[in-house]
Amino acid sequence: MTSSSGRIEAVEALLAERYSCRAFRPDPVPRPVIERVLAAAQRTASWCNSQPWQVIVASGAAAARFRDAIFAEAGADTSAHASGSDFPFPREYRGVYLERRRESGFQLYNALGIARGDKQGYRLQSLQNFKLFGAPHVAVISTDEALGVYGAVDCGGYVANFMMAAQALGVATIPQAALAGYSKFIRGYFGLGEDRRVVCGISFGYADPSHPANSYRTSRASIGEAATFIDE
Repeated sequence: MTSSSGRIEAVEALLAERYSCRAFRPDPVPRPVIERVLAAAQRTASWCNSQPWQVIVASGAAAARFRDAIFAEAGADTSAHASGSDFPFPREYRGVYLERRRESGFQLYNALGIARGDKQGYRLQSLQNFKLFGAPHVAVISTDEALGVYGAVDCGGYVANFMMAAQALGVATIPQAALAGYSKFIRGYFGLGEDRRVVCGISFGYADPSHPANSYRTSRASIGEAATFIDE
């Protein structure tokens, strides 16, 4: 039987390896591998075991059609914010959260040679979200409207476990809130009912390790910054 030490080390290794992949090879992931990822993620804990997530997986020609459609929609959107989001985006990033956001963004832009202040460069890179970063597959995660924030939180756990299972099978992922900014469009495109709320997308496939967008890793706060121990 595997020791407890070996089990946690395996989890730690997967967490350390995983990153948001922003450049994929075109090679498709075999269906049995995708189904294994889905089966593992289905074990996610949820409020009252409601399991509110529903997943649409588009592959091959279907993924290409969706990519073209949502890229056209996003490219035509000249508003300050994406239209049709089911969940409000953050009101603002402030303090340490703003610092972390900026650090992550500048890591990406520096890796790609986009100069600071190049707003056109920023926008063009942002639009890569809607090209799915070249991934051959995309999963769209939705929850039941009546479950509110708890359904969305449960879906967050599902997304984390999906990515962990994929990493264990050598499949790269990137969770994409950017796609959820077009929830209304996605709901119409895939024929989802009005009772469904789009949480995010996950583009996935095999990473292109030679691409500069995959050359850096984001930092993590220390335990002391994230946790408070109360013993008495």
